[in-house]
Amino acid sequence: MGNDPKSAGCPRVATRPLAPSDIVQAVKHLPSAPQVLPRIKRLLTDCNSSIEEIVELIRLDPGMAAQVVRVGNSAYYSSGASCSTVEEAVGRVGFNQVYELASYAAAAQVLIRPLAVYGIEADDFWLQSLAGAFAAEVLAQRTGQDASTAYTIGLLHGIGMVAIDEWALRSRRGLRLSRDEITDSASASEQAQLGFTQADTGAALLCHWGFPAEVCAAMRGQDDPATADHTCLAALLHTAKFVRSVACQPDRAPPRPSAPVLALLPLPANSLPAIIAEVVLRLKEVSPLLEIATMAAAVNLSDRTRFPVDGFHH
Repeated sequence: MGNDPKSAGCPRVATRPLAPSDIVQAVKHLPSAPQVLPRIKRLLTDCNSSIEEIVELIRLDPGMAAQVVRVGNSAYYSSGASCSTVEEAVGRVGFNQVYELASYAAAAQVLIRPLAVYGIEADDFWLQSLAGAFAAEVLAQRTGQDASTAYTIGLLHGIGMVAIDEWALRSRRGLRLSRDEITDSASASEQAQLGFTQADTGAALLCHWGFPAEVCAAMRGQDDPATADHTCLAALLHTAKFVRSVACQPDRAPPRPSAPVLALLPLPANSLPAIIAEVVLRLKEVSPLLEIATMAAAVNLSDRTRFPVDGFHH
């Protein structure tokens, strides 16, 4: 009896609930390229910046540089002429489009991968990510918000799922998160099994990468914009996800964003069909680009149970 810890009154050590930051810290090989995007954005908004500075920043990450060249050689940009350097690829698309090119190349390293925990194939996840980027960009253009910021957050809107999938493959191989057939979201399953959602994890990851506070807040509030610190950008992302879903799977359209959410933008509900049609058209236009990027990243795809090893250093 005397040796029984319970009878001796030994205090119990409280276990802290799992948090999104724990998943971010547990993932050992974080992809580096998205860290470059805020720095490229700052260069592009500085009137004293040169294209050479942007090229040099892209070249600091070998994986991203390779993706930029691949994208520059795609049918979408090349018109039959090949390029072999970042300088040529960036020059081909022009200064005004270089941010979109860089963000596309950066995200391709992270987002072209299967998510076993969610049952999502690599091609499907990449298509949803790109559709989210196009939808957010169009919405920003129509509501007077920054288009490049919207494009980035739309492209990375599911990054929390990547982190959760990576963490689960390392520590809880039995984890399965199911998406609701109506909302096309796994947030209820995530909340029940983890205590938080992929939106929370995505926000923590973007903060870890040094993205601006308003971008992280919008990422966190994508499922419930009214609770976000930056409600307008969160409402934009929430609406972009609806547009993305309809554009990718028109036969499984989730419920439309509510009137209060659309009022946060502001955006009339009757403008959504035209926005969806524009996103569908853009997806068709870049279909050769989608194929090139997918094929380039499909090498050893079955081995990609981890993030790429960091190649960018501050």
